[in-house]
Amino acid sequence: MTKKINLFANLKSDFASGLVVFLVALPLCLGIAMASGAPLFSGIIAGIVGGIVVGYLSQSHISVSGPAAGLTAIILTAITDLGAFDIFLCAVFIAGIIQLLLGFVKAGSISNYFPTNVIEGMLAGIGIIIILKQLPHAFGYDADFEGDQSFSQMDGDNTISSLFRVFDHFQLGAIIVTLVSLVILISWEKVAFLKKFKLVPGALIAVIAGIILNEIFLSTGSSLAIANEHLVSLPVPTSIDDFKEIIVVPNFSGLTNPKVWTIAITIAVVASIETLLCIEASDRLDSQKRYTNTNVELKAQGVGNIISSLLGGLPMTSVVVRSSANSNAGAKSKMSTIIHGVLLLISVLAIPVILNKIPLATLATILILVGYKLAKPATIKHFWEKGKYQFVPFIATMIAVVATDLLKGVMLGIIISVIFVLKGNLKRAYTFKKEEYADGDIIHIDLAQEVSFLNKAAIKSTLKSIPENSKVIITAHDTVYIAHDILDLIKEFKSTRAVDENIKVKLKGFKKAYQLENTDEIPNHVTIEHYYDVAKRVVVKKEVF
Repeated sequence: MTKKINLFANLKSDFASGLVVFLVALPLCLGIAMASGAPLFSGIIAGIVGGIVVGYLSQSHISVSGPAAGLTAIILTAITDLGAFDIFLCAVFIAGIIQLLLGFVKAGSISNYFPTNVIEGMLAGIGIIIILKQLPHAFGYDADFEGDQSFSQMDGDNTISSLFRVFDHFQLGAIIVTLVSLVILISWEKVAFLKKFKLVPGALIAVIAGIILNEIFLSTGSSLAIANEHLVSLPVPTSIDDFKEIIVVPNFSGLTNPKVWTIAITIAVVASIETLLCIEASDRLDSQKRYTNTNVELKAQGVGNIISSLLGGLPMTSVVVRSSANSNAGAKSKMSTIIHGVLLLISVLAIPVILNKIPLATLATILILVGYKLAKPATIKHFWEKGKYQFVPFIATMIAVVATDLLKGVMLGIIISVIFVLKGNLKRAYTFKKEEYADGDIIHIDLAQEVSFLNKAAIKSTLKSIPENSKVIITAHDTVYIAHDILDLIKEFKSTRAVDENIKVKLKGFKKAYQLENTDEIPNHVTIEHYYDVAKRVVVKKEVF
C-alpha cells in the first residue's frame, strides 16, 4: 500500500523551490521549443502539463517533467518530415498512449539495471553540458539554440566553437549582470546572515537584480543596456483570439500515416528511457532517499504527453536540469513541481511583459551553478578513489554524454560496466595455484561459490594449459552452483584428455547434485555422476585420483 503524502506539509520550502524551478524552466521551455522548430508557446504548454499533471500523478518527490533537450533533434526532424505541427501532435498523442501501456506492462523495472556509476557519470556530463552551453549566454552571446544540449548544434557550430565566438560577441552589460547574479547566488548560500532569508530563493533575488540593473542601463541611455534579443522572449497574448492562434490541436488524420506511427514509437521509446534515467538520478538527488515506482512514472508521463498533445504542447520527459535545481533549492515533496507548473501558467497569463525583461545572462548564471553542483570535482575524485572498475564507466559516461548525447553516453557506460562485470566474474570463477614438490608439481583449482556458463572460456583455457603428467586437484567445497556446461567440461577433461596425457585428477567437495536454474531440457537436479562413466563415478566428498 502506498503511503499517503500530505502535499501541504512542507509548503514553505516547496514554494521556494517551485519558484526556483519555475525560473529555470521558463527559458528552457522556450529554448527547447525554438530548437525543435516548434511554436514557442508549445514549450510552455509542455512545462505547465509536466508540472501540474505529471507532478500530481508521479510518485517522485524531486523530479520535474517538461520539454526535454534530448528530444529536440527527433522533434525537428519529425516536424520537417510530416510537414505540419498539428500532424506531429498526433504522433505525440500516440506516443503518450504507448507510454501508458509500457507502464501497465511494468516496463519501468528496466531502470533497476542502470549502474550507479553510470547514473552519476550521466549527471556529471549533463552538469558540464549546462556549464558549457550557458557560458556564452553569461557573456551576452545568445546566438546558439538554448535548448540544443548536444555537442554539435543545429546552427552549424558546436559547444567549443560557440565558446570561442564569445570573444567576438561579448556584451559588457551582460557580463556585469552575470557577475552581480553570481555574487548574489553564492552569498545566499554561504553568508550566514543571508541564510536567514532562505524562504526567498537567491535565484529570485538574482533575477530581480538583473531586471533592475538593465532597467537602469536603459533609462540612463548607457551603452551597457542589454538589447531585447538578449532577454527572455515570451508570446504576449492580449485576447482570447490571441490564445486561439497560439494553441494548436492535433490533426488526427495522421493516424493513417505510417510515418506518424514510426515517429510516435521513436518518441515513446526515447522519452521513456530518458525518463527512467532521470528518475534514477532524481532518486539519488533526494536527500530523504525515497524511491520512485518507475511503472507509475511511465503511466504519468503517458497521461502527460496525451494531454500536452491535445493542448498543442511538445512531448516531455523527466528532466535532470530542472530536477537537480528542484533538489538544490530544498524541495521536500512533489508539491514543488506542481507549484512550478502553476507559476508557469500564471506567468504566461498575467505577467509576460515583466518576464520578457529578464536578462538571459541572469538565467545562465543560475544554470551554471546548477551544472557545477552536478559535476563537482569532489564527485570525480570520489569515483577515482573507488578504483578503475567504478571510475572508468563513470568517466566514460561523463565524456560521452558531453561529446554525443545522453542516450549514447549512458549506453557506452553500461556496455563498459557489463564488460568489467564479465571480466571480474571470469577472474573470480576460481583460484589457481601450483605447489612444487620433488616428485612432481600439484596444481590446485578452487572453484568459486557460483560458477556460471560465463566462466566456461576461462576454465577451459586453464584446463587446456595443464601440462602432461601433472597432478590436478579441483576443489568445490564452497561452490553452491555449477552450470552444467562447466560440469560437462570437467567431465571431458577427466575422462578424455587426462587419460590420454597421464594427468591425475582429484575432485574434492563436489556435491552429488546441484540445483540448476531454468531448463526445460535438463532435469531440475543434475548429478556429478551424470557426467562420468559408471566405473569412474565420484562419491560425495570422496577423493579419487
